[in-house]
Amino acid sequence: MTELFIFNDKIESFFQLLGEKENDISYSVGYAFANCRQFLQNFLKLIKVTTHFEPYKIKIRLQANEKDKGFTDFEIIQEGEFHFIIEAKRGWYFPTKLQLDKYASRPSFINSTAKDRRIFVFNESIPAYTETHFGIKKINSFPVEVISWQEIQHLANTSKKAGRDSENRLLKELNIYLNQISTMQPKDSNWVYVVSLGSDTPDKWKINWKDIVNKKGKYFHPVGGGKGGWPSEPPNYIAFRYDGKLQSIHHIEEYEVFTDPSLHFPEIPTCDWENHYLYHLGAAIKPNHEVKSGEKIIRSMRVWAMIDLLLTSSTIQEARDKSDQR
Repeated sequence: MTELFIFNDKIESFFQLLGEKENDISYSVGYAFANCRQFLQNFLKLIKVTTHFEPYKIKIRLQANEKDKGFTDFEIIQEGEFHFIIEAKRGWYFPTKLQLDKYASRPSFINSTAKDRRIFVFNESIPAYTETHFGIKKINSFPVEVISWQEIQHLANTSKKAGRDSENRLLKELNIYLNQISTMQPKDSNWVYVVSLGSDTPDKWKINWKDIVNKKGKYFHPVGGGKGGWPSEPPNYIAFRYDGKLQSIHHIEEYEVFTDPSLHFPEIPTCDWENHYLYHLGAAIKPNHEVKSGEKIIRSMRVWAMIDLLLTSSTIQEARDKSDQR
């Protein structure tokens, strides 16, 4: 088959033609629900809808607008039975209480004859992260529930086994699309987050930081966005320095959020930490010459630099400064 590109991006799913913004994601999932009976039925089972499945009575509304109440991403409605508002988010983000208040106070929602009225948030969050970062269980007496994109992808995969050929092809395209957008990592970014690895073994640990990276192929740090200075979103690349120089650069293949390190590292005692990102590292990329830290890159300082400059500069400091100049 002839390959299709938009600029330099290869198009592997027709859903990519819509784009990768939150509205585009909503249109894609809404379209799949409307055209794949098994996918929609499995979703209703997932959220424990007991109504007999009658797809021709169900309406899916994209970008429904009501005065002063904003636009919903999409709604799934069966008159007299259920009315669901779905807010789709990229990454691990959640809607604000103000946004949910608007949805919950929409006249069409309040006055609906549906027995089951709920608001759903689709994002990448796992339950542990949701519990600590999103405390809204109800809004104006209406239940609010969070469903991960991973669950939606799983539904799409399992629905392919029972659907018609045309539906299966559409769900295959949807999964390709969701695989490409269901991570916060900026896939086109060549920025590298450079961190320092200490040589000591923390108290009560039976593993040091170097072995976590070099032997386990992993790294972790607190979910950022606060005073600690750690990234609030996982980078595309991470690099490690110790012994006064750059050691390796790694693509972050995947990541997850955890609170107990012992579940991933038996060498670390059971703890109840704040939320941490756990990175699964790709193969090491090493410069073909020595890249020293530089006079101003000291102690545990963490910096950002572009990957091409890290691999060609004489110091991390030089790579950082040239990256900033760009």
